[in-house]
Amino acid sequence: MFIDEATIHVKAGDGGSGCVSFRREKYVPKGGPDGGDGGRGGSVIFVADPNKNTLLDFAGKHHWTAPKGENGMGKKCYGAHGDDLVIQVPVGTLVHDLDQGIILADLKEDGRRVVLARGGKGGRGNFGFRTPTNQAPRYAEPGTLGQERNLKLELKLIADVGLVGMPNAGKSTLLSACSAARPKVADYPFTTLEPQLGIAELIGDRRLVMADIPGLIEGAQHGAGLGHAFLRHIERTRVIVHLLDLYPVDESTPADNYRTIRAELEAFSADLAKKPEIIVANKIDLSLDDDALKSLRAELKDKEVLAISGATRNGLEPLLEAIWTKLHPAKV
Repeated sequence: MFIDEATIHVKAGDGGSGCVSFRREKYVPKGGPDGGDGGRGGSVIFVADPNKNTLLDFAGKHHWTAPKGENGMGKKCYGAHGDDLVIQVPVGTLVHDLDQGIILADLKEDGRRVVLARGGKGGRGNFGFRTPTNQAPRYAEPGTLGQERNLKLELKLIADVGLVGMPNAGKSTLLSACSAARPKVADYPFTTLEPQLGIAELIGDRRLVMADIPGLIEGAQHGAGLGHAFLRHIERTRVIVHLLDLYPVDESTPADNYRTIRAELEAFSADLAKKPEIIVANKIDLSLDDDALKSLRAELKDKEVLAISGATRNGLEPLLEAIWTKLHPAKV
């Protein structure tokens, strides 16, 4: 199950209290305060784990609490510190503070660690309060409370390229043809119900990470189809590949479908709509002539349109090279 949003409550451990104690030993004529300090409470730490790709761990567990610090003891014994609670999250997780309405962390690098709730400090025992004028203090400090936060976790996948298009445009077929990913492929709409990642290998040990999201339809911004919430997963991509079905099964045209998807992208995010894009006409294997492709290029005369067939893999190499050129213009 793919979960890309979760709301949780985290609580760092409280600090242990200091101890009030006096030395009492046989044959020791002069005792004195010997109460130890309390231990520090455990902190709540988030770590970006490349082996995780969903927030499923948080679907059934909403409260995460780090251990408390132990109280101080006599004989100047300090309480043990509480262990930190280390929580593994997928790379690309955004952490929002719901109470303050701010973003606390963006875990977009492998292995990045962020302390999101600090443990409380341990209180001082009476040994720490001794002075020349107060040689027998009978008080100690309580430990301080650990931080608490209400958090919203939002996953945005990390990829170089995002595939967008109408349902059944062939995005899943293209992803499976270019990479080892095996998304569901079928001849009915909305076969992709959750984002998929794949790695395309190019000549010369070059790689592209591609993200396929569920298809969009007109009105997705208002909840039509599967909505457009999945577009968050291509917000981090640097290039968008706009896949068009040359032969839609309905009465639409590829050019109309292109304009529809562009309108949905702009409605979701102006920054997303401004990303460099590559327009790709798919399913050229179904054509007996070039009329459909020529008509599309005439409609979008100010834009370059590449032609491929995801099913027969015709034109995939030029497409991958074009994507690489968009991503690394200085290296071409």
